[in-house]
Amino acid sequence: MKRYTRARRALAVTSVAAMAVGLMLGDVMPAAATRSDAAATALTASTTPTPSPTPSSDTVPTPTPRKPLASTADPWATQPYMGWSSYSMQVYSGNSKWITGDQLVKQSDAMHAKLQKYGYDYINVDAGWNDGVDANGRPKPSATLYPQGLQKIIDHVHANGQKFGVYMIPGISPDVYNANLPIAGAPGCTTHDVVAQPPRPSDYWKIGYRIDFSNPCSQKYIDSIVDLLAQWGVDFVKFDSVTPGSGVSDLSLDARDDVAAWSKALKAHKIWFELSWALDPNYADYWRSKANGWRIQWDVECYCPHDALTNWDNIARLFPTEATWWRNGGDGGWNDLDSLDVGNGKMDGLTRDERQTAMTLWATSAAPLYTGNDLTDLDAYGLSLLTNPEVIAVDQAGTPARPVSTTTQQQVWYALNSDGSYTVALFNLGRTEKDITANWTDIGLTGTATVRDLWARKNLGRFRTGFTASDVPVHGVRLLKVTPQSGAGVTVNDDALRVGYAGEWTRNDGKEVAATSQPLAVNVTDTGTAAPPSASGPTRTTTLDDTASGIVYTGSWSQSTGRGLGDYGDGVHYTEHDGDSFQYSFVGTGVSYVTEMDTSQGDVDVYIDEQFVKSVNTGRDSGQPRLTQQTVFSVDDLPNGSHTLKVVKKSGSFMLLDRIDVIQPSLIDPSAVSFDKKAPADVQVKLLRDGSEFAGVSLDGTALKEGTDYTLSGSTVTLAAGYLATLQVGAAKLDFAFRGDYLDDVHATTHNGDSVSYTFAGTGVDWITATTPDQGLVDIYIDGELVKRVDTHSDVRATRQKVFSASGLTKTHHTFMAVKASGDVMRTDVIRYTTR
Repeated sequence: MKRYTRARRALAVTSVAAMAVGLMLGDVMPAAATRSDAAATALTASTTPTPSPTPSSDTVPTPTPRKPLASTADPWATQPYMGWSSYSMQVYSGNSKWITGDQLVKQSDAMHAKLQKYGYDYINVDAGWNDGVDANGRPKPSATLYPQGLQKIIDHVHANGQKFGVYMIPGISPDVYNANLPIAGAPGCTTHDVVAQPPRPSDYWKIGYRIDFSNPCSQKYIDSIVDLLAQWGVDFVKFDSVTPGSGVSDLSLDARDDVAAWSKALKAHKIWFELSWALDPNYADYWRSKANGWRIQWDVECYCPHDALTNWDNIARLFPTEATWWRNGGDGGWNDLDSLDVGNGKMDGLTRDERQTAMTLWATSAAPLYTGNDLTDLDAYGLSLLTNPEVIAVDQAGTPARPVSTTTQQQVWYALNSDGSYTVALFNLGRTEKDITANWTDIGLTGTATVRDLWARKNLGRFRTGFTASDVPVHGVRLLKVTPQSGAGVTVNDDALRVGYAGEWTRNDGKEVAATSQPLAVNVTDTGTAAPPSASGPTRTTTLDDTASGIVYTGSWSQSTGRGLGDYGDGVHYTEHDGDSFQYSFVGTGVSYVTEMDTSQGDVDVYIDEQFVKSVNTGRDSGQPRLTQQTVFSVDDLPNGSHTLKVVKKSGSFMLLDRIDVIQPSLIDPSAVSFDKKAPADVQVKLLRDGSEFAGVSLDGTALKEGTDYTLSGSTVTLAAGYLATLQVGAAKLDFAFRGDYLDDVHATTHNGDSVSYTFAGTGVDWITATTPDQGLVDIYIDGELVKRVDTHSDVRATRQKVFSASGLTKTHHTFMAVKASGDVMRTDVIRYTTR
């Protein structure tokens, strides 16, 4: 559950834990290792009637409207940072000590000459920069790498108008613990005092001991280290091996206390705090509250020294991960995709199209733009990618894009910008050239828009319903700016970055309704005998393939397709790392985990709603054959509502996910019928959701015609005998579809006085939300003036109801705000405005 109280919602390892003199772990790095004007004079407000009467205006006192909370972003992190990191070159060179003073000076000077005027200004040195500790257990820079002192390098970087960063990890070295050193500025505290007892690992590599942060000396120890870094002039700290994440998400390692302590110390000095690597998205709100950025995947490097910096697979795997993380980026906290290695085609390991796609993904994700190339050796094309001002502007606008769908290799990603334009990226992740279409309705736009190609820096014209990019190359992309024209409608989802939430709001938490469907099995005969009784059942099963967008994979997962072994959808997701997990949130009464059983697999731990349920063995004895589509865990007695399935790898070479089956209450009654062509009769089906939610009937993707093929009366659908007679003898499945909340999500609050708001440039605005039995009155303000009290109560739940509409606003900026006045819950789904 997400709670909103803000406005919008290794080569050598260097660390406190590795500060013993000469401690170098060159062989332990894993191989894979986010204005208000006066009220308009011409304002017309209307509401959609609801079934219940509207209470009098004095039923609930009118609350004082509250403005959205100001951004909580650290002032130094209001945009994704831009710069350079040493780690890719450390891996590529095969030399963890590549980061000499001479190298860092060269990189700084090259950045100053080639990239700095475009916004690149961070020089970040990764693992291996230090060598031992001082008399207070604080890191000392390597005298071998920096014989004239690291301070001289930092001063040179600063003289170039740049910032300097270093690398740390959680914990404290056993040698520093045993040395029992006094902590600077903390009389009576020693490095022996701060270790949790009994000593236990603090990090993925088991380098150091966990620190006991219940001891006040521990925070003072971290403060002393950060005070020293600040004294040197350090502007950035990368904090690696953060858990949950970094290949361990079962809380056997938990670095959140370390993160909190470092965050407190670094914020005091206004130092950027970046977390790494492959962080667990279940704790995204925590990472946001403490850091300025967080790595969402494993290392981008291919670990192929002297051959390449990265490869396409390591870029492609970022797409599904960013689809999980996008809503957590922006407003001073940024999803980190790792080093952007696109600067030299002879080194990058990517084609030209793949390099452009990588730059586009980083920019549309509002990710930190830091390259890992040797800045002294950028080719002309790489330089053009890194310095395109319109693409950089997309990144620096700070609005992460979201996918329309991830179920296809031709993906459309989009973001609604603060100026009312859209950024739209058309990615071809497939193996052949393809046309890719962005339909305006898919991105929340109705009406004409102009299109500009940002890579070509060329205006393409006006388009009424969408835009098609022809022959997008293999692993290529088109990046567009789409600008709605006057009178166009813009639909703003409740997840949008600039929707303001004041008070305590949650996203979904079981208060949402997702679009869904249920098949009606039709047995068609021609015997001339009466059809047998219809079949019914209280539940239905929805099957999700391993590629379903709602499945969150944590750790280093890969996908295998076209296996020909009998998998559901002919493919699986798999991981080889203990501690990796997948998670799926669903609404229903039960769930099943379906996978393969094989000798290469082992135990997995199953959790429901974050509570451990049981360990399951997915292996088989030696010599036994592989079994596919095996239900290894199932539960069917959960209360109907929101639940989460989480499965964690514990042993074996592999853990696989083939599909997830969700058990939900039936949507139709009956769920199976019979029809005889020689004794034709209409067939009636009762809808178990309100008829207003019914979206239609289809057969194999072809919609039936209402009024001809079927009729709807209240909550009863009558299938016409004339249509059923056209079906072939045998089994057929008619799909009954039901709409849900827009994009299947809502935000909700239970507190009177909480508000949702949005500022837009336009002449009209609609508020569209669910009406439900548990909701009540809501006060609507335009530009700070109360204009209407609307009733969002209804006897049955109905989605996407237009409960407020205003038109005739002046052609300027306006602020819409809805404030909860009564009822158990207030939901918000869509704010839609008409462009000026």
